[in-house]
Amino acid sequence: MNQRSRLNLIVFQTLIASLLLALMGRLFYLQVANGLRYQNAALSIQSRDIVTPAVRGAITDSTGLPLAMDRPGLEITVDRSVIDKMPDKGKAVIVKLAQLLTIKYPDLYNRTRLCGELPLSERTGCWNGTRYQPIPVTKQATQQQALKILENGDLFPGIDASSVPIRSYPTIAGENAAHLLGYVGTVSESDLADPKYNYFRSEIIGKSGLEYQYNQYLRGTPGIKTVIVDRKEAVTHQARNTPSIPGDNLVTNINAKLQAATEKALADSVVRAHNLGNKADGGAAMVMDVKTGRILALASYPTYDPNIWEKGLTVKQASDLYSATTGVPALTRPLQGMYAPASTFKSLSIISAAKAGYSMNALYECPAQVKIGNHIFKNFESKAQGRINMQTAIAVSCDTIWYQIAYDEWVRDGGLFPKSGLHDYFFNTAKQFRLGQTTGIDLPGEATGRLPDRAWKERWYKANKDFFCNFQSRARKADLTPYLIAIAKENCVDGNKVRAGDAVNFAIGQGDTLVTPIQMLQIYAAIANGGTLFKPEIARAVVKADGTVVKSFAPVVEGKAPSTKADIAFLHAALRQVATSGTAAGVFANFPVHVAGKTGTAQVVGKNPDGSNMGDTSWFSSFAPVESPQYAVVMMVSQGGFGSDVSAVGVREIYSALYGVTGNTVDPANSVYPNGLSYALPSLDVKNAKLPKVSTTPKVSISATPTVKNKKAKP
Repeated sequence: MNQRSRLNLIVFQTLIASLLLALMGRLFYLQVANGLRYQNAALSIQSRDIVTPAVRGAITDSTGLPLAMDRPGLEITVDRSVIDKMPDKGKAVIVKLAQLLTIKYPDLYNRTRLCGELPLSERTGCWNGTRYQPIPVTKQATQQQALKILENGDLFPGIDASSVPIRSYPTIAGENAAHLLGYVGTVSESDLADPKYNYFRSEIIGKSGLEYQYNQYLRGTPGIKTVIVDRKEAVTHQARNTPSIPGDNLVTNINAKLQAATEKALADSVVRAHNLGNKADGGAAMVMDVKTGRILALASYPTYDPNIWEKGLTVKQASDLYSATTGVPALTRPLQGMYAPASTFKSLSIISAAKAGYSMNALYECPAQVKIGNHIFKNFESKAQGRINMQTAIAVSCDTIWYQIAYDEWVRDGGLFPKSGLHDYFFNTAKQFRLGQTTGIDLPGEATGRLPDRAWKERWYKANKDFFCNFQSRARKADLTPYLIAIAKENCVDGNKVRAGDAVNFAIGQGDTLVTPIQMLQIYAAIANGGTLFKPEIARAVVKADGTVVKSFAPVVEGKAPSTKADIAFLHAALRQVATSGTAAGVFANFPVHVAGKTGTAQVVGKNPDGSNMGDTSWFSSFAPVESPQYAVVMMVSQGGFGSDVSAVGVREIYSALYGVTGNTVDPANSVYPNGLSYALPSLDVKNAKLPKVSTTPKVSISATPTVKNKKAKP
């Protein structure tokens, strides 16, 4: 063999050896290094997981009364993988099922469609899961309906019935609490894709409210049974069987009786506003323990039956929940609605004025009107109050005093040409009271409100400059008036400046200022307790079925109000005078509990969808008893009219429930807290709770309010 042949043989042998070495390395990687992974993958092709839902933990009030709980129900499901193979795509089966369940065909059809299969405007009630799992269409089936389906498989192919736990909101004390509790639903594709959670396709999870906020505790652990099947889907043996673990219970600070009383007082106030000729399209009412920040009741109007999610939404119900024509009942107004605070804001203006050096004991002129620049700013009803002290100014809700003070401070800060080292007493006080920030309440979706300070003005200018600078080419022809053109030109050139009108409107809680009712509750609770801004807290503890405390929630301090003891003492006296000789005296005359509070009536400029003018926003923010404050109570009725005529009366009803007031007498036995306010954990006996036969939840449907800009305040 010559030298060249020997070299070729060596190269060939080396190549063969390399291939064998690579093959052996690959076999080692597949069978040893990564063997378990591929073994599981191969097993999953033959395995099927059967998920047994865990019993979801209950949500109870502070006395142990269940507000939300699981109860047995019969679920009817539709298997799209079966009916989609039929010549008519299962239409005949769905029609029969709709007749059996007495559900309208369009509603049932929507429930069996994936949300992506429907136009955006028709997705109400659609299915967020996948077509490869049975789609629940109702959990409220009767035994007769379930038996008919199970016994007539040939008439109902792809349809099944099974016993499942369903979420129930029993309203035992007459409470509704829909916005507090939220609702549950089947996991969506986005839920399954979230790496933070290990959800299963058929699992029920919280979608809003406390159900969402504390889902990790309430959820429990589903049971998993894995079976091995052959090519014909016949079970060959069982691989594992893990039992489900029930979820933990959530004990809240809510008192169900107080919640019911608060909801009733709010609904009564809306009716009262209607009787006075006001539109009154929505409202909020809340009660807080000023010493801890714990929320004892939280109501939103209009509301809805919280059980409709489990019954199965009709297309109309789903549409009505988010429709402006029905008042958007799904909106949680206490923390998502934003409104001008009007004269309730003057409590912060008092602190601002004190920090600026104004004496609380001096006398100030309260004229009928004040001219600032070329604009006249009027007092409420253009009424002059003469020379009065600050306490009386709060009691009678004088505006013109604040116009003068706010204007003077604006001038001292440089006016249109601000100086370095700005004081901005009014803006800074509001910021220190956390306006423009969320309160941190343990509910999802809280809005921040709007603090229209210099930073906000700059952001607003950058976002809107292009529109104003091109106003004549962008605006409607009807808006091309000389006045609006002049305004657009001004905003184009220097729309980022805080003007005199901005300053004076801010001092009385108007202009661009917006707050949520929960922010106002936090502020008045801080005034009541001496200046501590507590985080509003609904949850008290997470407790296992055997009574073991998993987690307790202690009061959380978010900040300190920029006020002195003298400021607080002055405000207590001034706000008490509101109820004794001021704008709320007619409501609280001879009331045995000494309430301190402030009325507010925000004028709103704009039009409703029906073309009618926007009504005034009615406020009453308060605390009691003034000698040693325990509770803060705030009520707001959108387009409700005067604060003294509507919201103040509703707040009185809530205090009557808190203290057991009948007529002018306090009877602790009639109080929602007959033994006083306590934070001891109750003993839970959810299973034996006495449930009512029929829900007492009223169905409410009214008109809505668009967002508009606000103007001058009334008391």
